[in-house]
Amino acid sequence: MPALKPLKKAVLPVAGLGTRFLPATKAMAKEMLPVVDRPLIQYAIDEARAAGIEQFCLITGRGKTMLVEHFDVAYELERTLQERGKTAELAQLRAEAMPPGALVTVRQQVPMGLGHAIWCARHFIGDDPFAILLPDDLMQCEVSCTAQLAAAYRETGGNVVAIEEVPRERVNRYGVLDVLEDKGKLVSVKGLVEKPAIDQAPSNLTIIGRYVLMPEVLGHLARMERGAGGEVQLTDAMAKLIGSQPFHGLRYEGRRFDCGDKAGWLEAQIAFALARPDMADAVRGFLRNYL
Repeated sequence: MPALKPLKKAVLPVAGLGTRFLPATKAMAKEMLPVVDRPLIQYAIDEARAAGIEQFCLITGRGKTMLVEHFDVAYELERTLQERGKTAELAQLRAEAMPPGALVTVRQQVPMGLGHAIWCARHFIGDDPFAILLPDDLMQCEVSCTAQLAAAYRETGGNVVAIEEVPRERVNRYGVLDVLEDKGKLVSVKGLVEKPAIDQAPSNLTIIGRYVLMPEVLGHLARMERGAGGEVQLTDAMAKLIGSQPFHGLRYEGRRFDCGDKAGWLEAQIAFALARPDMADAVRGFLRNYL
């Protein structure tokens, strides 16, 4: 068996319009929406870095230049912070800066689905394993969710997706696992179905926005086969890998907040603020006024 390639690349699809957050997202990328004092895209990048990821590809669309600017060096801001003696803030900015050449962008000109977005990054991915992080899914984990997936990749030698159980009536919103063997933390997969009808779903184990995939998925995406919603579905391409490569679902340890939804985004604000020693007491105090 050939040695596993290290997991060093991540793709972040960020071309969506964020229509559920209009008018806030009229001129601002939805991935720049802050949770407490950090934008969603920063949480995703930090999570990937904690897993040893070193190279990043943002799949962008029109009006998304703010995402690239966020990770650029802001010379004027840094100089002002230095002149004002704000050393802590300056140190934080510099710690989060991208090394030269670590971040690239690819434009998805036409919204044809998640599978098409990943295919747009084919030259970045090359022949390497890669992680996918959807910034709308904000993860609160002691160990980075992507790091958990990376460990499972090293253990199984193949594709791994983060999964969670949902109520049966909600399975039609997700990619769903057809389970071969459930070992508790790891689930071996014999099939995947994208947004099945509730009475046809093979389980209630659903894929969330974290993946580690082998580059062979790109060959299936290149066929541009349309699936649910008339889009090129990543789930359909992943399903074609099963049988030729290991494929597992991972019950990750932590919590997911759906920040593509207003209620989920507001819940994330509270949860992340309560987890911060500098804010927890104040947040508990004002929450009592509303409960």
